[in-house]
Amino acid sequence: MKTERLDAHNPEHLKRAGELLRAGELVAVPTETVYGLAADATNPDAVRKIFAAKGRPTDHPLITHIASAEQLSHWVKTVPEWVKPLAEAFWPGPLTLLFERHPNVSDAITGGLPTIGIRVPDHPVLLPLLRTFNLAVAAPSANLYQKLSPTSADQVMAGLDGRIAAVLDGGPCGVGTESTILKVGDQDAEILRCGPIAAEQLQPYLTVPVRTPETHEHSVSGNKKVHYQPDARVILCPTEELATRLAAAGPDCIALVYSTAQETLPGKQLKRMPADHQGYRQALYASLYELDCSGTQTLLVEMPPEDAAWADIRDRLTRASAC
Repeated sequence: MKTERLDAHNPEHLKRAGELLRAGELVAVPTETVYGLAADATNPDAVRKIFAAKGRPTDHPLITHIASAEQLSHWVKTVPEWVKPLAEAFWPGPLTLLFERHPNVSDAITGGLPTIGIRVPDHPVLLPLLRTFNLAVAAPSANLYQKLSPTSADQVMAGLDGRIAAVLDGGPCGVGTESTILKVGDQDAEILRCGPIAAEQLQPYLTVPVRTPETHEHSVSGNKKVHYQPDARVILCPTEELATRLAAAGPDCIALVYSTAQETLPGKQLKRMPADHQGYRQALYASLYELDCSGTQTLLVEMPPEDAAWADIRDRLTRASAC
């Protein structure tokens, strides 16, 4: 298969992307978080192609992207009352909500589970595409299973060229890590995947306490021990150990650092990251991809801060470094 590269700012190319999706093909699309591998969510055969292209287990559920909260009734059994304040505050945006699925929803999307993850993406290309073509798309990250999530069309092509019909190039993603996944119950709400929206941001819009459990048994996108991995070996390293570890490493080792404490380390063995969590988040996957392309074999990554704003970054790096 030849993968077409489409320009999201070209109306004809945008139309082509919509036509391919309507025809049951896979198109990698930009979102505000990462690039997603999209299939028409009403077409189970198209959705199954996602698993084949990524090499992803078919029991690992997908997130469905819709154009507005008004479409929820097509996908969920009952629209709970707690949805409205969250949707008004965070949709469109990087928040996925977990619901009891509608009986008509295909097992191909949910991995056979009774629940479905839904979000409204906040992207100036994807959202109009969904509206124009009256589409809802199942769209996990557009990468090979457990590999680095892409935040650019180049990254998508590096992993999926020849496996999918097209990639719609909308430029780099603005957020940089996958959405927060939230499950709301009668007694509490749980963040099942940390993301750009943290518990303290969600709490004012809910009447139950929001928790972020360290571990849980729910099956959701990205909840695998090994995930988000570049080709290079990733080693998380406390700040105070970086200088010693880097000195003992070979020339094919690079340190990914953000703190000013590392200013004395050799510059050619450093990749400096933004010191704020938003800048770091946006640069993370692109930086790991850049270092992979340079032939780096080992990455010493300075341990991120422990505060809640960095929770999704810590989560992604922990899974990237897992064996």
